[in-house]
This record gives sequence, structure tokens and C-alpha cells, in this order.
Amino acid sequence: MIDLNALDVLSPGYEASPKAKLTVRCHSVSDVVQVLAYAAETGDRIVPRGGGHCFVDRCPADGIVVDLSGMDRIAVDDHGVATIGAGARLGAVYAALHESGRTIPAGCGDTVGIAGLTLGGGIGLLGRQYGLTCDRLVGAQVVLADRSVVECDEHRESELFWALRGAGGGQFGIVTELRFATVPEPSVCRIEGRWAEPESVVKAWQDWAPNAPDGLTVNLTVQGGQATLFGASTMPPETTRALLREFTARAGVLYAIDIRLDVPYSMVKSTFRAEDPAEGSRSRSEFFARTMSERTAGELLKGLEGNRRLAFTAMGGAYNRVAEEETAFAHRGERFLLEEIGDPGDPWVDEAWNAAHAEGSGRVYPNFPDLALEDPAEAYHAGNYPRLAAFKKNCDPHRVFDFPQAL
Repeated sequence: MIDLNALDVLSPGYEASPKAKLTVRCHSVSDVVQVLAYAAETGDRIVPRGGGHCFVDRCPADGIVVDLSGMDRIAVDDHGVATIGAGARLGAVYAALHESGRTIPAGCGDTVGIAGLTLGGGIGLLGRQYGLTCDRLVGAQVVLADRSVVECDEHRESELFWALRGAGGGQFGIVTELRFATVPEPSVCRIEGRWAEPESVVKAWQDWAPNAPDGLTVNLTVQGGQATLFGASTMPPETTRALLREFTARAGVLYAIDIRLDVPYSMVKSTFRAEDPAEGSRSRSEFFARTMSERTAGELLKGLEGNRRLAFTAMGGAYNRVAEEETAFAHRGERFLLEEIGDPGDPWVDEAWNAAHAEGSGRVYPNFPDLALEDPAEAYHAGNYPRLAAFKKNCDPHRVFDFPQAL
């Protein structure tokens, strides 16, 4: 029997997954292989955790969480390729890449894990210009269910490399290291505006933000009778201001607007008030391929009170210039993503999602898992599901990596 005493075994009930049988923090590839060998002897399921967070706990009761937060090395070579350990979080990634004058299109939260973000796609303020985080992935190191350690890219283990780009984390193996083609870090115009009457703002944003030039990403949140526009532009200040004047002409009278110039991209998120869902909140979401009707938008806005919030994220641009089948991420024709966020137990979250769902595309971002979905395979993977399911059966026939809504 393999003994895990030499490894960093965390106490039962550890915050990553309180119901997990065991959580092991790995510091090397050999640690990962040893945990998989232990699971092979015990028959336990494996759920990787890249060091960040997830909106739901999908670990089975007999599951072992493989916590990779101890594998967080970050290095950039002379060709601008960043090698990043799967346990690194975005705050550290952005800071390290900033030292080399580089960055990647990725999410906004400092505590988001780079592995989970990438494996489910990766949406952020540079995405409309440079694509998803997974679109910049050029290679990865993976420990498979049979405990073999492989390197994958376009030429080696190419089907695995395809699947890692957007199907969602933990499906095919434990990713221990990722390699990215970075881009020069831009200085951006940081944008934040507020309106006291959200109805006209929501309509104007849906018509305008997904069609904006690639260098401009502005998202929208609505809460407590106030609409907040926030984002960044890599375009010249005069061009950015002209585009914002076009938007405000549609959206109505501003309560306040703040534009700051020459903010390093790696630091722009820290200048915003927290826009992520509060800890302990519940959210549901869906992509939209077209503007929702004024009737549906009005119904959603009418129910907002307390901690209830709507969050709109602009898609379009470079996100949609990749064919749906080119990577596992299937949502390449969407205009925006809408999240309904509220307190746990608040029926409004489901009511609002159902109201919006009638006009949504039926597609759901894999990084926003939703255990209430009736057909998660179709929602997360659309036309890529048959290929993903076949590959899952081939690379993990005994379902070592198994959890609710896994392929």
C-alpha cells in the first residue's frame, strides 16, 4: 500500500473541498504521480485544484483533491514564452510577466488560478483583442490517469492539447505546467462610469459593446438601481473618448465617469472596486448571441434589490475569430455573457435565469459551472461534445477524474 505520509496531506474538511476524503498539496510532478498511484490502489476519484477557486464544489465524497498551489513557478524565456506552474494565481502571473514587459489575455481576479482559467477558456479585458487565455496556450505538461507524464502541443499529443483548450479543468489528467505565447503588456485607458437609470444603459450596452473595436472592452454590472460600466482600452485616448461619447449618447445622462490614462494592464484590475461575486453568493449564467428584448431586460431589472446583481461581459472581437471546432471551447459566436448573482437560497437567481434563458443561446461558460443545468454536455460543449467524450473515454477509461458534470 502506498503511504502518503511523506507528502503534504491537509486535514479533512480543508476549505478547497470540505467534503473531500483527502486533500494533498503537491510540490512536484512526482508528488502528483504518487497521489495517482495511491488512488489506483484505493479506487478513489481524483479532482485537481489549480490553487484558485470554483463557483461550486464538484468533488465526490470519496474524492481526493490534488492541490497544486505548491507548483507555482513562473518564468519567461527570450522568445516571450511563459512557463507557468499550474498552482500560480493571476496576481502573481501578471506581476511576474510585467517584469519582462509581457502579459497574457486572462481574467481579472488576483486569486484566480491560471490552470482552471485556461482549461475552461479564459475571458478578460484583453480578450477581445487577443482571444481567450487558452488561445495563447502553446503547450502543457500533464500527468495522465495511467500516471504517465506527457508534454502536449500542436505536434505532440495533439488531441490532448486540443481538449485542454476550453473543455474545463480536471477532465483528462492533471495539468502541472502550462506554456503561453505572451504579448507585449500595454498601457491602457482605464474606464469606469455610473448611471442612475439602468434601463437605457442596458439596451445601449448590448447593441454597442460587442461591436466595439477589439482594443476596447467595457463590461456592465447593474445593482441597487445603478449601472456601472468598467473596462479598458488599448487605443489612443482621443479614440477611446470618441467611442465613449458615442456610447453615452445612446445610454443617457451619466452620473459620473472616470478615465485614467497609461495604467499598466497588470495593475488595472486593482483600481476597480470588487466586481466579482461576493464570497458565498450564488450565480447562474448564459451566453447570448443576440440582444435581448426590452421586455425581458425590463423583467430582469425590475427584480433587482438587495444583493441581487446582473453582470454583462462583452464577447465578440478575437474571441469569435476562431472556428468553433478549432479548440474545445465551443462558444465562438456569442455577443455577451450574462450572470445573475444573488444570495444562496434566493429564488430570484433561478427566476431571473429562466426569464433570460428564453432568449439566450443555451451555451454556458465552462468556468461558470451550474449544477442546475438540464443538459450540461450541450450547454458547455455544444458541437464539440462527441469528440471530447470519445477522447475522455480513451484517455481515462476507468474515470479516475470523475465528478458531477464531468464528460
